[in-house]
Amino acid sequence: MTVAPDLLPYASHDFQVAGHTLRYLDEGTGPEVLLCVHGNPTWSFYYRKVIERFSSDYRVIAVDHVGCGRSDKPSRAAFPYTLSSHRDNLIALIDALDIQRITLIAHDWGGAIGLSSVLERMPKLQRVVLLNTGAFPPPYLPTRIAACRAPVLGSLAVRGLNAFARAAITMAMSRNRMTPEVARGLLAPYDSWKNRVAIDAFVRDIPMTPQHVTYKTLADLEQRLPDLADIPSLLVWGMQDWCFRPECLRRFEAVWPQATTIEIADAGHYVLEDAPQETLDAISRFLKENQS
Repeated sequence: MTVAPDLLPYASHDFQVAGHTLRYLDEGTGPEVLLCVHGNPTWSFYYRKVIERFSSDYRVIAVDHVGCGRSDKPSRAAFPYTLSSHRDNLIALIDALDIQRITLIAHDWGGAIGLSSVLERMPKLQRVVLLNTGAFPPPYLPTRIAACRAPVLGSLAVRGLNAFARAAITMAMSRNRMTPEVARGLLAPYDSWKNRVAIDAFVRDIPMTPQHVTYKTLADLEQRLPDLADIPSLLVWGMQDWCFRPECLRRFEAVWPQATTIEIADAGHYVLEDAPQETLDAISRFLKENQS
């Protein structure tokens, strides 16, 4: 399946998992792997500049979670769309490709998915790069997201009007206005009710009570974060993010006191779009300073 080939001119590879096709980009041939894990409502397109910058020296793998990007978009009856299901898919991909010497680069939901995956494959992990994300039960639920969880009306807005993904085009930026081309690329896979199933599911997978199926998954992940304290880590944060606010950054800093932090004062949630040069330069310095 080809989505936005003019804006993302990289061939996707197929991986069969849980009865569905997960697609991923795989560029470069270096011995070390930059494993890029996206959140909601983005897809591997979010990491195109990472590929452009680093694929001459690293192998860059950027996944599309089931339901996202170029991957299959099964109904919620056919796929659970929980954090644990996305984690299990990513672990299966790491094993199938026999990926070694991993630097995890993760954003938004990709933080929880990626971190919970590499914790199960610690010998393969070399570094961690996080961009505006979380890995713990959410301490708050922004009103703008809570509105998208309303019974019936929430799904009508998210899947019928594409309200969540369209709002992110402006609300996830602070320093800059997103160009029409980038907006088109981010929205390209989510062009119908059926194709927006994962966007809606991610919103509803945010666990606000211990009874939610994903609450324990996140609580367990938070308990295991200290296991990564000795892994070189970089935290790049757009400080104008109204969703993964600065207090999320502080929670990572508290558990990983040796982490390198780059705060970008005027950037928003889509920090890699809003402040690409600073973000990419920070990653480049971090990789060079923590060579194995």
